[in-house]
Amino acid sequence: MTLETEVQSLRQVPMFRDVDPARLKLLAFTSERVQFAAGQRFFSQGDPSDAAYVLLDGRASVLLNTPRGEIQVAELSGNALVGEMGILSDTPRSATIMAAEPTTALRIDKRVFLELLAQFPQMSLAVMRELAQRLERTNAQLVAQSSS
Repeated sequence: MTLETEVQSLRQVPMFRDVDPARLKLLAFTSERVQFAAGQRFFSQGDPSDAAYVLLDGRASVLLNTPRGEIQVAELSGNALVGEMGILSDTPRSATIMAAEPTTALRIDKRVFLELLAQFPQMSLAVMRELAQRLERTNAQLVAQSSS
């Protein structure tokens, strides 16, 4: 995958859509492309939040530790952003992310991610929207589970 291809992938992520192409190229250049085998973890619940990841291809499962064991709560695919919640709240990882199949991702260092948010207010707004949508989906799932 070329730098230009990575820039095009970043442009597909809603929060990066309005970022200047030169900045996206810099982001792609400063990010690390990482490969995960099926079943390999990006990170585990409770780990320090040191980076966010953009899935370039493949699929990943979102897993939560519960008293009854680990459960899958979501599945993510290309151009999904993961790991930003811990960076924003400066807390340990709230979930485990595991590759469901061979997956390629861009690893964005915490410092670079926060710098982007500071430089691009529209990106901060897009992150807030995404987190609000996730919260809405979680609330709807909780309501559905409690009524069954």
